[in-house]
Amino acid sequence: MLSYNNPIKETKEYSGLKIQELKPIMKLNLRGKKREFLSAVGKSLNMLLPTESNTSTSSENYTALWLSPDEWMLYSNNEMNENDNSYEVENELINNVSKVNLGAIIDVTDHFVLLKLSGEKIYELFSTGSPFNFNDFQNKNGAVTQTLLAKIDVIIHNIDKKNVNLFVRRSFSEHLFSWINDSASRL
Repeated sequence: MLSYNNPIKETKEYSGLKIQELKPIMKLNLRGKKREFLSAVGKSLNMLLPTESNTSTSSENYTALWLSPDEWMLYSNNEMNENDNSYEVENELINNVSKVNLGAIIDVTDHFVLLKLSGEKIYELFSTGSPFNFNDFQNKNGAVTQTLLAKIDVIIHNIDKKNVNLFVRRSFSEHLFSWINDSASRL
Protein backbone atom coordinates (compact mmCIF):
# COMPACT_ATOMS: atom_id res chain seq x y z
CA MET A 1 0.00 0.00 0.00
CA LEU A 2 3.01 2.27 -0.16
CA SER A 3 2.43 4.97 -2.78
CA TYR A 4 -1.28 4.22 -2.62
CA ASN A 5 -3.07 5.90 -5.49
CA ASN A 6 -6.78 5.89 -4.85
CA PRO A 7 -8.89 5.76 -8.00
CA ILE A 8 -11.92 7.42 -6.36
CA LYS A 9 -10.89 10.92 -5.42
CA GLU A 10 -14.18 12.35 -4.25
CA THR A 11 -17.27 11.74 -2.18
CA LYS A 12 -20.56 12.08 -4.03
CA GLU A 13 -23.90 12.91 -2.46
CA TYR A 14 -27.31 12.66 -4.06
CA SER A 15 -30.81 12.77 -2.68
CA GLY A 16 -30.93 9.68 -0.47
CA LEU A 17 -27.46 8.37 -1.39
CA LYS A 18 -23.83 9.05 -0.44
CA ILE A 19 -20.85 7.27 -2.06
CA GLN A 20 -17.24 7.39 -0.87
CA GLU A 21 -14.12 5.27 -0.94
CA LEU A 22 -12.90 4.02 2.43
CA LYS A 23 -9.12 3.94 2.50
CA PRO A 24 -6.70 2.70 3.59
CA ILE A 25 -8.49 -0.46 4.71
CA MET A 26 -6.58 -3.75 5.01
CA LYS A 27 -8.13 -6.64 3.05
CA LEU A 28 -6.95 -10.25 3.26
CA ASN A 29 -8.16 -13.32 1.41
CA LEU A 30 -8.22 -16.44 3.61
CA ARG A 31 -8.38 -19.95 2.11
CA GLY A 32 -8.59 -23.22 4.00
CA LYS A 33 -10.80 -26.25 4.66
CA LYS A 34 -9.61 -28.04 7.75
CA ARG A 35 -11.04 -27.61 11.24
CA GLU A 36 -7.51 -26.73 12.36
CA PHE A 37 -7.53 -23.84 9.86
CA LEU A 38 -10.74 -22.41 11.36
CA SER A 39 -9.34 -22.85 14.86
CA ALA A 40 -6.00 -21.19 14.04
CA VAL A 41 -7.71 -18.23 12.34
CA GLY A 42 -10.18 -17.90 15.21
CA LYS A 43 -7.38 -17.78 17.78
CA SER A 44 -5.36 -15.27 15.73
CA LEU A 45 -8.33 -12.94 15.18
CA ASN A 46 -10.18 -13.57 18.43
CA MET A 47 -13.31 -14.14 16.34
CA LEU A 48 -14.89 -17.00 14.42
CA LEU A 49 -15.10 -17.02 10.64
CA PRO A 50 -18.66 -17.29 9.33
CA THR A 51 -19.46 -20.83 8.21
CA GLU A 52 -22.96 -20.20 6.88
CA SER A 53 -23.13 -19.09 3.25
CA ASN A 54 -23.49 -15.39 2.44
CA THR A 55 -22.97 -14.20 6.03
CA SER A 56 -20.38 -12.23 7.93
CA THR A 57 -18.94 -11.94 11.41
CA SER A 58 -17.40 -8.91 13.06
CA SER A 59 -15.24 -8.02 16.01
CA GLU A 60 -14.05 -4.66 17.22
CA ASN A 61 -11.20 -4.57 14.68
CA TYR A 62 -12.15 -6.88 11.80
CA THR A 63 -15.01 -8.14 9.66
CA ALA A 64 -14.93 -11.51 7.87
CA LEU A 65 -17.09 -12.15 4.79
CA TRP A 66 -18.01 -15.69 3.68
CA LEU A 67 -17.18 -16.03 -0.03
CA SER A 68 -17.26 -19.82 -0.49
CA PRO A 69 -17.01 -22.93 1.73
CA ASP A 70 -13.23 -22.51 1.88
CA GLU A 71 -12.75 -18.78 1.23
CA TRP A 72 -13.25 -15.59 3.26
CA MET A 73 -12.36 -11.93 2.94
CA LEU A 74 -11.13 -10.27 6.11
CA TYR A 75 -11.07 -6.49 6.25
CA SER A 76 -10.20 -3.99 8.94
CA ASN A 77 -12.97 -1.92 10.51
CA ASN A 78 -10.56 0.96 11.00
CA GLU A 79 -8.23 2.82 8.68
CA MET A 80 -4.67 1.56 8.61
CA ASN A 81 -1.38 3.43 8.29
CA GLU A 82 -1.22 4.67 4.71
CA ASN A 83 2.60 4.69 4.71
CA ASP A 84 3.01 1.01 5.59
CA ASN A 85 1.66 -2.15 3.98
CA SER A 86 2.76 -4.54 6.70
CA TYR A 87 -0.07 -5.70 8.96
CA GLU A 88 0.43 -7.39 12.30
CA VAL A 89 -2.64 -9.58 11.82
CA GLU A 90 -1.41 -10.72 8.39
CA ASN A 91 1.97 -11.73 9.84
CA GLU A 92 0.26 -13.59 12.68
CA LEU A 93 -2.07 -15.42 10.28
CA ILE A 94 0.82 -16.34 7.98
CA ASN A 95 2.76 -17.76 10.93
CA ASN A 96 -0.25 -19.66 12.38
CA VAL A 97 -1.88 -20.78 9.12
CA SER A 98 0.30 -20.61 5.99
CA LYS A 99 3.63 -21.67 7.47
CA VAL A 100 2.05 -24.78 9.03
CA ASN A 101 0.22 -25.70 5.78
CA LEU A 102 -3.32 -25.19 7.10
CA GLY A 103 -4.33 -22.72 4.39
CA ALA A 104 -3.38 -19.57 2.51
CA ILE A 105 -3.38 -15.91 3.49
CA ILE A 106 -3.17 -13.39 0.64
CA ASP A 107 -3.06 -9.60 0.96
CA VAL A 108 -5.65 -8.19 -1.48
CA THR A 109 -5.62 -4.64 -0.07
CA ASP A 110 -4.46 -3.12 -3.36
CA HIS A 111 -6.60 -5.49 -5.43
CA PHE A 112 -9.98 -4.30 -4.14
CA VAL A 113 -11.44 -0.83 -3.68
CA LEU A 114 -13.95 -0.46 -0.85
CA LEU A 115 -16.85 1.87 -1.57
CA LYS A 116 -19.18 2.82 1.27
CA LEU A 117 -22.72 3.58 0.18
CA SER A 118 -25.19 5.08 2.62
CA GLY A 119 -28.77 6.32 2.37
CA GLU A 120 -32.24 5.01 1.71
CA LYS A 121 -31.82 4.64 -2.08
CA ILE A 122 -28.97 2.10 -2.10
CA TYR A 123 -31.09 -0.84 -3.19
CA GLU A 124 -33.00 1.24 -5.69
CA LEU A 125 -29.61 2.01 -7.29
CA PHE A 126 -28.54 -1.65 -7.17
CA SER A 127 -31.78 -2.82 -8.81
CA THR A 128 -31.02 -0.66 -11.87
CA GLY A 129 -27.81 -2.53 -12.64
CA SER A 130 -27.83 -5.97 -11.03
CA PRO A 131 -29.64 -9.22 -11.80
CA PHE A 132 -29.61 -10.11 -8.07
CA ASN A 133 -32.92 -9.87 -6.17
CA PHE A 134 -32.16 -7.67 -3.14
CA ASN A 135 -35.62 -7.98 -1.52
CA ASP A 136 -34.60 -10.37 1.28
CA PHE A 137 -30.93 -9.38 1.28
CA GLN A 138 -31.55 -5.75 2.26
CA ASN A 139 -33.36 -6.82 5.45
CA LYS A 140 -30.56 -9.14 6.67
CA ASN A 141 -27.86 -7.21 8.54
CA GLY A 142 -24.46 -8.77 7.85
CA ALA A 143 -25.57 -10.48 4.62
CA VAL A 144 -22.97 -10.88 1.86
CA THR A 145 -23.35 -11.54 -1.85
CA GLN A 146 -21.12 -11.73 -4.88
CA THR A 147 -22.97 -10.47 -7.93
CA LEU A 148 -22.74 -8.25 -10.99
CA LEU A 149 -23.37 -4.53 -10.90
CA ALA A 150 -23.25 -2.78 -14.26
CA LYS A 151 -21.70 -6.03 -15.60
CA ILE A 152 -18.83 -5.76 -13.07
CA ASP A 153 -18.09 -8.40 -10.40
CA VAL A 154 -18.66 -6.97 -6.93
CA ILE A 155 -18.91 -8.18 -3.35
CA ILE A 156 -21.66 -6.48 -1.37
CA HIS A 157 -21.75 -6.49 2.44
CA ASN A 158 -25.05 -5.29 3.90
CA ILE A 159 -24.18 -3.59 7.19
CA ASP A 160 -27.77 -2.46 7.64
CA LYS A 161 -30.59 -1.27 5.38
CA LYS A 162 -28.98 2.16 4.90
CA ASN A 163 -25.26 1.23 4.90
CA VAL A 164 -23.43 -1.05 2.49
CA ASN A 165 -19.79 -1.82 1.81
CA LEU A 166 -19.12 -2.65 -1.82
CA PHE A 167 -15.84 -4.26 -2.92
CA VAL A 168 -14.81 -3.92 -6.56
CA ARG A 169 -11.57 -4.78 -8.31
CA ARG A 170 -9.36 -1.72 -8.61
CA SER A 171 -9.20 -1.97 -12.41
CA PHE A 172 -13.00 -1.63 -12.64
CA SER A 173 -13.52 0.86 -9.81
CA GLU A 174 -13.47 4.07 -11.82
CA HIS A 175 -15.91 2.67 -14.37
CA LEU A 176 -18.25 1.43 -11.62
CA PHE A 177 -18.01 4.76 -9.77
CA SER A 178 -18.90 6.57 -12.99
CA TRP A 179 -21.89 4.26 -13.55
CA ILE A 180 -23.03 4.74 -9.92
CA ASN A 181 -22.83 8.54 -10.31
CA ASP A 182 -24.77 8.45 -13.55
CA SER A 183 -27.44 6.12 -12.21
CA ALA A 184 -27.71 7.87 -8.82
CA SER A 185 -28.29 11.23 -10.52
CA ARG A 186 -31.44 9.77 -12.11
CA LEU A 187 -33.00 8.27 -8.97
